Amino acid sequence: MSSFDILVLFTGFSFIFFGINCFVNRRYKSEFLRYGLRNYRNLIGILQLMGGLGLLIGFYFYLPLSVFAAVGLTLLMLAGFGVRIKLGDRFVASAPSLLYAGLSCFLAYRLYAMIEF
Repeated sequence: MSSFDILVLFTGFSFIFFGINCFVNRRYKSEFLRYGLRNYRNLIGILQLMGGLGLLIGFYFYLPLSVFAAVGLTLLMLAGFGVRIKLGDRFVASAPSLLYAGLSCFLAYRLYAMIEF
């Protein structure tokens, strides 16, 4: 297993974990209230679950799906970073969303390069 494979697995399972927590974790629920996104918590959780699953399933069975998922996760995390900055959160608290955006973007680029046309 290569380091790239590990990055894909780590990212996919991270987003599955985040997505599930949107539904069950009280701290996540209170954070969405603070963000002013209470009505979007379920949608964001579903998008994170779908992105994580799409990344993993696509990586092993259909690379274009993983590229699509990685691009979607990049956009989702950039939006999350923007929300945190808009709320006035410190950069250190906002950085994980930016790091996941960068990681997802990197994966999208590398996965796209792996597709044989």
